[in-house]
Amino acid sequence: MALQLSKPLVVLDLETTGINVSNDRIVELALVKLHPDGKRETYEKRVNPEMEIPEASSAVHGIYNKDVALCPTFETLAPEIIEFIGDSDLGGFNSTQFDIPLLIQEFNRVNIDFEYQDKKLLDAKIIFHKMEQRTLSAAYQFYCNKTLENAHSALADTEATLEVLLAQTNHYEDLPQTADELHAFCEDPRKLDFAGRFIRNEQGVACFNFGKHKGKSVEEVFAKEPGYYSWMLNADFALDTKNALKKVKAEIDAKNA
Repeated sequence: MALQLSKPLVVLDLETTGINVSNDRIVELALVKLHPDGKRETYEKRVNPEMEIPEASSAVHGIYNKDVALCPTFETLAPEIIEFIGDSDLGGFNSTQFDIPLLIQEFNRVNIDFEYQDKKLLDAKIIFHKMEQRTLSAAYQFYCNKTLENAHSALADTEATLEVLLAQTNHYEDLPQTADELHAFCEDPRKLDFAGRFIRNEQGVACFNFGKHKGKSVEEVFAKEPGYYSWMLNADFALDTKNALKKVKAEIDAKNA
């Protein structure tokens, strides 16, 4: 195995009620923990999302309201999920854009502060797109020479993603092999939040990276539209984005104090 781990890596995949990180809920999750010695552990649960699953989402992952009606809620499962992850680093396919932020949001709803800041985040999709520019099924075929059966089942996608990650570290001689180095490879140093709503430009200035103010400095926008800060805190943005906004605002206030 070319991937070098100094501590466990938990690869995760979520099936959800939709793709809105702020409001949608988990209906199924799977975690596969890879230890430095190669040992694997698996955690897989279906979850009652405490909301209706839209038909369009059920059509994708095959999980319907009746399938999760008697399943435990996320609040019930949260302690054992925290225990399973422990001090492990995290990996997935598009996990830094979707799975990890949504998982953080779920923990926040049940008043659990999920400590992820010191974890290394390995995203097989970022590696794949930087090296080959494709999708999970194509990545599985390309790197593992296998067809992904039962796609959009959380465990099938998670196991496929772990295989892709391991195959990627074997396939590319110039790809970093440690979790620290892969984290740096996957990370966009400009981004201040997972969704990339805020970035630092070449001068290190925090800027908006979406909407009508894209490219403008946060300080400039707040000087002209002071109410924009409150609007964002009350609008439909992920918790991670709001926390990044608060940090930028604190920097601005400290500079101008």
